[in-house]
Order: sequence, then structure tokens, then C-alpha cells
Amino acid sequence: MSTPPRRPARAQQPRPPAVPRRKRSWAVRTATTLSVVVLAAAGIGHAVVTRLDGEIDRVDPFKDMKNRPEAGHGMNVLLVGTDGRDRITEEERRAYRLGGAPCHCTDTMMIVHISEDRERASIVSLPRDSYAETPGHTDRATGKTHPAHPIKLNAAYAEGGPQLTVRTVEHMTKVKIDHYVEVDFTSFMRTVDVLGGVRICTAHPLKDSYTGLDLRAGTHRLDGGQALQYVRSRHADGSSDLGRMKRQQLFVASLMSQATSSGVLLNPMKFRDITRAVLGSVRADKEFGTGELIDLGRAMRNLTPASSEFTTVPIGRMGYAVRGIGSTLKWDEAGSARLFKALRDDRPLSPYKARAKSAVVDVAPQQIRVQVENGTTVSGLGRKVDRQLAATGFRTTKAPVNSPQRDVHRTLVVYDPRWDRSAKALATALPGSQLRPVRAQGPVLKVIAGTDFVKVRKVRAEDQREGESGVMTGDQVACGDDRVAGS
Repeated sequence: MSTPPRRPARAQQPRPPAVPRRKRSWAVRTATTLSVVVLAAAGIGHAVVTRLDGEIDRVDPFKDMKNRPEAGHGMNVLLVGTDGRDRITEEERRAYRLGGAPCHCTDTMMIVHISEDRERASIVSLPRDSYAETPGHTDRATGKTHPAHPIKLNAAYAEGGPQLTVRTVEHMTKVKIDHYVEVDFTSFMRTVDVLGGVRICTAHPLKDSYTGLDLRAGTHRLDGGQALQYVRSRHADGSSDLGRMKRQQLFVASLMSQATSSGVLLNPMKFRDITRAVLGSVRADKEFGTGELIDLGRAMRNLTPASSEFTTVPIGRMGYAVRGIGSTLKWDEAGSARLFKALRDDRPLSPYKARAKSAVVDVAPQQIRVQVENGTTVSGLGRKVDRQLAATGFRTTKAPVNSPQRDVHRTLVVYDPRWDRSAKALATALPGSQLRPVRAQGPVLKVIAGTDFVKVRKVRAEDQREGESGVMTGDQVACGDDRVAGS
């Protein structure tokens, strides 16, 4: 079937040259972009949206790009952001632990797909530490030409700015990016404050000394600064960046629900304040203009939490070591290919992956650290068990060793009683294994592989109710489903 011709971009009013700004942080990019969309969705006049369009800094991430993926149906927006913090006040730096030096790399990336019928939004998080291969390019700072080479995904921006970022994402996903948007910390906090805060739920306490996040279990209404701590936190539980992406998805779902359902933007004073918070904080591609803002806003008016989908690229191997780069996350090739094909085909994400039977556990395997030992004389058994556990999502050491016991018949899961829920989840992945508590062992669980080992069983966290795909709708992500599991 031939692809219908794409509608030409709407003509845009001339505007003054954009003043270059320092790169900005993901959190605001997402919040501010959604704020812009919501302004249009609220039915605000064309003239006001045109003014907002004129205040957006412009960038050309698609300049001279060749051999791009074929255009699909619907619209794909790449939301990216750096950790730039140049407009943060000293008081805010101290209060929200923002005193470190920025790395000028992308902190988080999301592909937002709006379906062609404007009835569904699909949001895919791309882990910052993903193993990536850049196409050949010219360094934007030095002018030096670089051949294709491996990097962490978040480093593409530092090497080649928005253009290399888009090229790398398209190279990895085979999804054509239609628009590019980024924003900053300040706008994020102001937008949340103008909305009156955003409601977040957590089933377990969240505490992170790096960002200052400190939430007890329960429901909270976060102001702008607290929301920034929430979406930046990587140390609130044992899941690092994967846990942070889950919280970012929770936050975006709550923000969308509140902004589009509360009517707050129809209040002239609120509208004025949100406009002030948003103006000048967005960088976007040259074609993302007034017409696109209004069209996207109208589409967002039809969206509800139930018609939005959130997922993360499936990870095939955690802790994938690359010389000169360090530890990376290797995508699951088959799973990610199916996911991005669903985006290209403009199909819902939830059925993109065959739903193999998997057991439900209390603690996600991504939060469980494991050391594997070979308890037999079978050569290579430890490596086999380690690889299969890692492929299922467990955080193995990638360095299996031989156990002092070499006559183990029944596989053992050795654990500290304080991590009993994690041990039960691990034992579920090893059918027939035996639990053995050992006090003061610490958070790293030990698997002593026995001669009974056949294969690792796939398991998933209780909150992944949709099955193996890892896709959640917005109402599943909303308050009440934030089960940040731990032991």
C-alpha cells in the first residue's frame, strides 16, 4: 500500500532571529511542551499562540540529513533535554541540590507519537545509558570529522547537538522524527507551580540524598521544585535510570490528566501566568510552528489517560561493557524492532510483543542484584545462568565464579532476610530452586547453580499488568499504580 502524501507544513510568520541559548533539561522540555500543547487545546486564540510561536528559539536538527527512514503515519516528536541550569537561582540551587556542573548531554529522551487519527498518544522512553552507534558526523565544536562509532545515547548531543541526536535516534529506531523539542529546569518548576502542583502517588517511601527527594508512602501534591527532584532522582530505589524513567512517565501522565481536565487554563489569570512560564523556554525545529501547535493542541483535547501509552525500550542486557565508554544498556534487538515497527505502522504498542507466559513477582528483576556461582563441575554453567538472568532483567555482576561447593544438585538462592521479597522473586525465575537465608549477607543475592538447572523463567513486576510488552496506559500509570518495589 502506498503511503499517502504528507500534508505540507503550514506557512509561518517571519520572526526575529533566535538568540542562542544554552542547552536545557529534559524535565522542562517535557512539561513546557505539554504546556504549549495544552494552551492550544484550551481553545486559546490563534493570535496568542502565534505570539508564543514567535518566542520559541529555533534549531535545525534536520539540516542536510540524507538516507532518513521512510515517513510513517501520525506524528513523531523527539523530546530531549540536557542538564543545563543557567537560569536557576542560588536559592533554588541549594534547595533542590542543583549545584553540580552540567554535562551538556541529554538527560532523558522520549519519542512522543500522536496517531494519525489524533485519538492516541504513545510515549517511548529511551534510556540515557543506551548503547548507541552514531553515524559519521562533524563535531559541532571543533569541526573535526568523526567516523561512525559507539557511544552512550546521551552523549550524542555533546558531540553533534540536536542534529546528531536526531540522526542517532533515527539510526537506532528506524523511525522518522517529524519534530524536535527541548526546554529548561526553570520553566518546568514554574509551569508545575502555576498548575497548582501535580498529584503523585507512591506505594513505598522515596528518599534520594543526591536530589533531596524525601517522600513518605502515600499521595502527594508536588510543587515545582519537588516535582523536579522527583523526575531527576536516580537513587530513590535500586533501579537507577529505569526507575527514574518510570517516575517520569508517572509524572507526565498526571500532568496531562490535570492540565487537560481541570479547566485551569481557561482562567485568564492562570493562562497569563502559564504563558509567562512557557514563553522563551522552548527550542524547537523550524517547522514546529503555529499550525502544528494548534493541530497538536486539538489532538490533545481528544486524548485521555486511557488513550495514552507509556513504555520504555526493552532492555536485552544491562551492564553491557564497552571499552572507552563504560557500562551501557543494550536494547533487546527483537523486542525493540517490534516496538518501533508498531510506531511506524501507527499501531497501539500494547500488543507489539508476543505475550509469552511470565510469572508476576513483587519486585522487578531490574531492581535485584545477583552474583552467580557454579555449584557443579559442568563447565560454563555459571556463565549460562548469568546470561539468562541478565536477559530476563536481573542485575547480575556479569562475572560468575565457581562455588566452593561443586556437588550442588538443587539450585540455591542465598539471601539476606532483609531482602526476602527480592529473594522470592529471584527464586520464581529459577523453578525448583531452594531459598537459603544468611544474615548480614547484604543486598546482593547469590545463586549457586545446581545440576537441576534447566532455564530461567521470565518474570515481571506486579505493576506491569499489560504483560510482557512493558506498556502501560496513562490511567494505569496514574496515581495508585506507582508500586516502586523494594525489599
